[in-house]
Amino acid sequence: MSAVGIAPARSLPTGAPSVVVPTGRWRRRLGRAAVAAVALLVAVVWAFPVYWMIISSLTPDALLRSPTPSFWPASPSLRNFERVVEGTSFTTALRMSLSITAVTVVAVLAFAFLAALAISRFRFRGRRSFVLAVLFIQMLPAEGLFIAQYKMLSAAGMLNAVLGVAVLYTAAIVPFTVWMLRGFVAGVPAELEEAAMVDGLSRTQAFLRITFPLLAPGLIASGVYAFLQAWNEFTVALVALPAESAQTLPLWLRSFLAASANRGVDWGEVMAASTLIALPVIVFFLVVQSRMTSGLVSGAVKG
Repeated sequence: MSAVGIAPARSLPTGAPSVVVPTGRWRRRLGRAAVAAVALLVAVVWAFPVYWMIISSLTPDALLRSPTPSFWPASPSLRNFERVVEGTSFTTALRMSLSITAVTVVAVLAFAFLAALAISRFRFRGRRSFVLAVLFIQMLPAEGLFIAQYKMLSAAGMLNAVLGVAVLYTAAIVPFTVWMLRGFVAGVPAELEEAAMVDGLSRTQAFLRITFPLLAPGLIASGVYAFLQAWNEFTVALVALPAESAQTLPLWLRSFLAASANRGVDWGEVMAASTLIALPVIVFFLVVQSRMTSGLVSGAVKG
């Protein structure tokens, strides 16, 4: 019985090259490989300035001024770091930055967390007006407030003070942090607290045992944002800290350019100082990054 509908096989001419057509699986692999290559290239371009800062901080200034750049320190040395720490007011500036940043982060998380809870969990008169006011404050340029901020701190006797700068930083960072935490609070169903209260917990106990652990990643993310904003801020500190004895690290870094106006910029010291400023940020992020993921599921189960 002859087969119906089956085309006869065609033989390729002798010596004809075989053509390999990529299958769907190979096409997907090639696509992923191309995306990975582009992502790797972007990562290298993004990380190169940081790499150049680090190797420049380990290279003597005489080699840095060489017309032929070296992408690896020929004779690495910590001399630049020693001169930065010993010859300038690095310790004073570090203490000032740490104090201002710590006060700012605590105040921002406290105010923003309470405001986000009020917006997401309660319905009250003026709620929309408050949300619009928070959004409107974000639209105000910081430079337009410098004169008013300076006069306010001067009248209160809080110039060159940790608390004065922390107040300005908190007022500038809280609005955006409220919006960040509002999304986290709204993403936690209120039914979880209600179920816990049905099991016999009070509202405070239900919040602390069930809701608060689920909000921990949001608090940590907001804390990282507040830390970065307060640690790297320059313009407000320039206005509120006019004394040389009360400088944050960004203001202290500017002193290298002022001191080297006549003898030229010592780029080895500048890069070493920049590395020292970036180091606490890296350490802080490494400490909190694991807690950002561990808090996602902790508290989902009662007890």
